[in-house]
Amino acid sequence: MISAIKGKLARKDKGSILVDAGNLTYEVLVPLTVINDLKDTPIGGEVCLVTFHYYMGEPSRSFPILIGFMNDIEREFFEKFITVSGVGPKAAIRAINKPISEIAKAIGRADLGYLKSLPGIGEQRAREIIAKLQSKIGKFALIKDGFGDRQDACEKQDIASEAVQVLMQLQYKRHQAQDMVEQAVRRNPKALTSEELLNEVYKQRG
Repeated sequence: MISAIKGKLARKDKGSILVDAGNLTYEVLVPLTVINDLKDTPIGGEVCLVTFHYYMGEPSRSFPILIGFMNDIEREFFEKFITVSGVGPKAAIRAINKPISEIAKAIGRADLGYLKSLPGIGEQRAREIIAKLQSKIGKFALIKDGFGDRQDACEKQDIASEAVQVLMQLQYKRHQAQDMVEQAVRRNPKALTSEELLNEVYKQRG
């Protein structure tokens, strides 16, 4: 699983960006809010996004999709949003075209009109969003939109990479190590070192 990506911005489109991560260039789908956050990042500038990684299936094949966010909290909101019946990852990307704190506040006050203004969200879907998420979005309403620290995401990925490498040296397979570290980051997002993340991994397995 790819939990974050760091590299040079190679292209910006309306709903996606290309990230040159060395020998590979990745297409990352992003909501409008992330495009707005990257408006001052020039082509060739460094970007670091936490990602939601899933496989889109078709009758004859499946292929990986990466969705990017500025930080873990944005990704967590997205993950809650897609638990609503009928709201898949691509629909959620389209819908999140306003600051997440505004959307969360609208859910909290059961504002059907606001939610219906989001692309692809009709009245029935808006009611389902409120019913499913109204009691779960308090912290997202506290986000200071536009004030996210991109460097924090990059630094977090650096210590996560270190933790993954240590676990691989301890004979864990890469996918196992990445999964354990990703869970550790979610449990302790304030971890400042790979050692703290590894302590979280130990607590989990203990």
